[in-house]
Amino acid sequence: MAIIKKFRIKSFKKITPLVELKNISISFGQRKILDNISFKINSGEIMGLLGPNGAGKSTIFNLITGILKPDFGTINFGSKDATNYPIYLRTRMFNIGYVPQYGGYFSDLTTYENLKAVAQILIKNVKEQNTKIEYLISKFELDYIRNIKASLLSGGQKKKLVIALALLGEPKILLLDECFAALDVLTIQMLQKVIVNLQTEDRIGIILCDHQARDLLSCVDVAMILSNCKIIAQGTPKELINNPVAQSAYFGETFKIN
Repeated sequence: MAIIKKFRIKSFKKITPLVELKNISISFGQRKILDNISFKINSGEIMGLLGPNGAGKSTIFNLITGILKPDFGTINFGSKDATNYPIYLRTRMFNIGYVPQYGGYFSDLTTYENLKAVAQILIKNVKEQNTKIEYLISKFELDYIRNIKASLLSGGQKKKLVIALALLGEPKILLLDECFAALDVLTIQMLQKVIVNLQTEDRIGIILCDHQARDLLSCVDVAMILSNCKIIAQGTPKELINNPVAQSAYFGETFKIN
């Protein structure tokens, strides 16, 4: 596999945390999901979440967006404690974009109609709506499918459309849930390049989770592994695959990125 990410940000001259989870714990009934975890995502950083099914990856996304509230701990956006803020308020105040694993578009609308429908909600000025739509159509090379219904698009085309929809609100934080699932190799590589370009061009802080560990580690700066309700390892991709705890709990001894 070609190296998608030519460089990785290991430190920041000026650290600007976009969102920070502090001492977060949450349970569903008697089942503990996350137990006293803490981490932050900085502006212009790509972070990956890895872990087995049920480890809490999607729960973290739901905590950040406000769908769920932690039993203990705080969720800060910059210097603002937003733990008790509802989803609509967080999205508007802190510019959160979310790309779900499935759906995220209107099936019976065309590519253009999808973008127009969301733009009308997020952007008041009609001229600015059209300018933004045409910019995103050009950026994601969607012009040849602009008049095709979303239900008829390929998996990769749908992903590009949903990412474009998420960018209409000019997010500072972009959450990508299982973005490589059920896609072919070339489509995955295309999406990896899209993700890295968002970092370099727009300085968006990106968090993505996926079970395709090799594909995820090829385009992130840092990653962490969740297991048994805890963050058991974190660091750069190279640090993670050489970490004995990560090897034992998740990767195995023979795993390599390339």
